[in-house]
Amino acid sequence: MRLLALDTATEYCSAALLSDDRLLTREAELARGHAERILPMTDELLGEAGIGLRDLDAIAFGRGPGSFTGVRLAASIAQGLAFGAGLKVVAISDLRAVAQRAFDEDSHVTRALVCNDARMREVYWGCFERGSDGLALARTPEKVGPPESVRLPTEWADAAALGRGFAAYSALRALGGVVVHGTWDRLLPRAAEVARLAVPELVAGRLLDPEAALPVYIRDDVARPPP
Repeated sequence: MRLLALDTATEYCSAALLSDDRLLTREAELARGHAERILPMTDELLGEAGIGLRDLDAIAFGRGPGSFTGVRLAASIAQGLAFGAGLKVVAISDLRAVAQRAFDEDSHVTRALVCNDARMREVYWGCFERGSDGLALARTPEKVGPPESVRLPTEWADAAALGRGFAAYSALRALGGVVVHGTWDRLLPRAAEVARLAVPELVAGRLLDPEAALPVYIRDDVARPPP
């Protein structure tokens, strides 16, 4: 299996290449300049693996939510590369990718509340649980709203608190049942987890045509700030 994954939804710009059992990555945290870095990262990975785009089975990308510019960038590059190489694509939630990162790093984490800073005094958030295969499963719809609107599912007693929303908004830390540990409040999505989550989609044949590689913003109105 050969799968290329891209993510530019947040400050973290990353690319990952899964070639058989080998995972290669390129990553950088950037204030800006993702467009200038993501394609060179991709070229480096393909060169290191000694393959071309047409040797891939699919291209995966972080479809958001996240920065409007960043989410559009990953989707458009995935589209362009897939069109040119005659490939299908896989769209993966960036919130889910953050949950997967924690699940892979700590086997004791089975439930996660992911809150990424959405600016405008809001967060993108969603609740995820570890599936029997170790992969993150969405427990609630992904939402955007003020930190005070975030809630755990009623049947959850606790959950790992993940994402930079917890570093940005103290109200989230006051939410009952959330547990912030170590660097969990600084986690951002990465292409490595996007690739991991895309594998079962590829195996099952749940692939999209390139024109269906669309970003998911969740927040549709950015013309005015919330009251």
